[in-house]
Amino acid sequence: MFYIYFIKSLKNKKIYTGFTEKHPSERLSEHNYGLTKWAKENKPFYMLYFEEYVCKADALKRENFYKTGVGRKIRNAIIKTMDIVGA
Repeated sequence: MFYIYFIKSLKNKKIYTGFTEKHPSERLSEHNYGLTKWAKENKPFYMLYFEEYVCKADALKRENFYKTGVGRKIRNAIIKTMDIVGA
């Protein structure tokens, strides 16, 4: 399976949109471990949302969409609709 996910930094409230072939909870743990410079500077994170895909190409297209201006607006609407605490 392939996943698109949104995580949010507790440190500065930044939202990250990512793609992974791992389960999103495992990927969240990696972000919180600080494996990259960006993650290290912005951790800790919590999971806001994820979508599951069978097709890798579809998941990558969706990730790229969420990183566009319109896609960010839709991402933010999804988060708001879910009534996520602190979002």
